[in-house]
Amino acid sequence: MTSTNARMFLWLGLVLALWLNYETWQRDYALPVPPAATTAAAAPSAKEVTGLAASVPQAAATTTGEASVAPQAAATSVTAPEASTTPTSVASTINVVTDVLNVEISLRGGDLVLADLSQYPLVKGEDTRVRLLNTNPSDFYLLQTGLTGAAGEARPTHLADFEAAQTDYRLSDGADELRVPLVWRDAVNGVTVTKTYVFKRGQYRVDLRYDVENAGANAWRAASYAQILRNDPPVERSMFSVESYAFQGPAFYDGVKYEKLDREDAEDRALSRDIQGGWIAGMQHHFVTAIVPAGGASYRYTIKTDGNQYLLSTTGPSVTVAPGSGATFEETLFVGPKLQAQLEKTGPRLDLVADYGMLTLLAQPLFWLLEQAHKLTTNWGWAIIIVTFLLKLVFYPLSESSGKSMAKMRVLGPRMKNLQETYKDDREKLGRAMMDLYKREKINPLAGCLPILIQMPVFFAFYWVLLESVEMRQAPFAFWIQDLSSRDPFFVLPVIMAGAMFVQYKLNPTPPDPIQAKIFAWMPIIFTFMLASFPAGLIIYWAWNNTLSVGQQYYIMRHERAASRAAKAGGKKA
Repeated sequence: MTSTNARMFLWLGLVLALWLNYETWQRDYALPVPPAATTAAAAPSAKEVTGLAASVPQAAATTTGEASVAPQAAATSVTAPEASTTPTSVASTINVVTDVLNVEISLRGGDLVLADLSQYPLVKGEDTRVRLLNTNPSDFYLLQTGLTGAAGEARPTHLADFEAAQTDYRLSDGADELRVPLVWRDAVNGVTVTKTYVFKRGQYRVDLRYDVENAGANAWRAASYAQILRNDPPVERSMFSVESYAFQGPAFYDGVKYEKLDREDAEDRALSRDIQGGWIAGMQHHFVTAIVPAGGASYRYTIKTDGNQYLLSTTGPSVTVAPGSGATFEETLFVGPKLQAQLEKTGPRLDLVADYGMLTLLAQPLFWLLEQAHKLTTNWGWAIIIVTFLLKLVFYPLSESSGKSMAKMRVLGPRMKNLQETYKDDREKLGRAMMDLYKREKINPLAGCLPILIQMPVFFAFYWVLLESVEMRQAPFAFWIQDLSSRDPFFVLPVIMAGAMFVQYKLNPTPPDPIQAKIFAWMPIIFTFMLASFPAGLIIYWAWNNTLSVGQQYYIMRHERAASRAAKAGGKKA
């Protein structure tokens, strides 16, 4: 390893460690953002956020008197909460079970109030499943949906009472679809609304449909809305916890850009935008709930916050239903893991909730490669190994240039040492002598930097792919590694990684600075302790990558020695 190249590795390690610590510190101890100076951008007042569960959006008025199911105008306001209602005040529920979901729907509002993911254990090997939605006062999490109208008008909001024909629905063997109809009636105005949830086999997407029948004498107006209500306490942050670095909170897509909302930011708390072709989401590591409004119309997106609580809403345009006619409203929900294949089919760019950050452009092709490798091997561990090998092949020309430079530097080691002893008291002369030596031997001491600089974005992108992709969660590899998303229980992989790093260090030329040499000798041990608690999938990548680097460097050095001997032999014959 050249001095410059070795220094790059050291800086890479230090940058990674400092970055992890900075992220943790920012989330734990950063000062809160001061309140906005103007009332327009300020956070909602205590009165406005009291009882977020009871907050019902108000439909925009319409001036048309004819029967119409076309959008008239985007909703522009949300009423203040009508009463202080806690999420625990839930009426009787009906249970819905599919092959992947076990949910409860409350007859008060017809809302999803509980969702267990039957194929995702909370802890591998145990019976408790991941629960996304629930009514626990400490961490309630609800999807509230309904139709709203002008203030004072009776509408099937998430506070209205619905009826159901049965209390238990199960997806039958051989059936691909399960429909769960709920009925709301307005006897005074002669309006009946059937709110139907449509569940499909193997899918975490849930289609929601409202069928309105107006048998009354007057026109009836309503707008559909859907909102995510969550009490979302901060995640305990630690540089040794992978979940510490995954975003948790509200997010939305405006048809062009995906944005994560910071509840401490005054501008984000003031969100109120008309958006077409977007969605809203409640995010956490590996799992998401999302609401995708119907396409072709503009919806008003808003957020309210109260401490750890947030209410992220989307409200559609007002629709007029003439007497004797009907109308249909539609929404799409998603409650489940961030499976990108399903997300892509559910909403426009909904796959962005698999949040790879600034390196998404690199990370998504890397995930696609992993998927293809998984199709061949049916094992995510082997897929990681194959993709790591392919990346090594892609970057081999750059690595070969770097390796040749290091091999030549190693051959020049004795001559460089002599120069250091000759000019030990004059660093300026030493520098000139070293540069003259590099020039005569046609060596570029910076040649080792370029491959590392180019590979660093790919390295971090692959890191985020392995960190964020739920497909790797609790996935087995082989032998004692039965969960790629958890640390190696016996720390064998970190030791293998450290061993490969040490061999690589010994293969490369020793840095001229003795202090630097000692630091690099300790780097394998430092990295072992730093990465010991990281997911096994990441350590497989690093250990295999280091092992390939050792083999690659050994091959290049052997080839260079052979070429050097051949050149010397040819010179003697001449």
